[in-house]
Amino acid sequence: MTRQEKSQVIEDLTAQLAGTNVVYLTDISGLDAEATSNLRRTCFKAGITLNVVKNTLLEKAMEASDNDYGDLPTILAGNSAIMIAENGNAPAKVIKEFRKKSDKPLLKGAFIHQAIFIGDNQLDALIALKSKEEVIGEIIGLLQSPAKNVVSALKSGGGKIAGILKTLSEK
Repeated sequence: MTRQEKSQVIEDLTAQLAGTNVVYLTDISGLDAEATSNLRRTCFKAGITLNVVKNTLLEKAMEASDNDYGDLPTILAGNSAIMIAENGNAPAKVIKEFRKKSDKPLLKGAFIHQAIFIGDNQLDALIALKSKEEVIGEIIGLLQSPAKNVVSALKSGGGKIAGILKTLSEK
């Protein structure tokens, strides 16, 4: 790879990193061609971009990026692939599902909305993360709950008063 090609790859990676808040670093070494193709297909269906990258080029792109990736550049060793997604837990779910058939991919680390996760042991924590839409839905449900309680109390209270008045008028 020439210097110009390397600088172009770094620029492209920097642009990709700047355009997202969800980046997973994985190790897919040891997967055969068929398994790698299946992983790519699964990622594509889930809206995840999977790219195999050179560690030094990715490290330089992370340094050039506006985001603070903390200790993530230090874990760049061996074969690395990046998974870029919109939803914070989608790549973790894909990794977990794919591991039912294989022992790879291994999670090296993740960057999700300024939070850094390092190590394969963080996979279950990443799966438990809720998407923005899920959190908004829960908040709306919580905000609607007291209003629904007040309305139902008023409706039931009105029925009780009418029942009492009817009973009193019959006596």
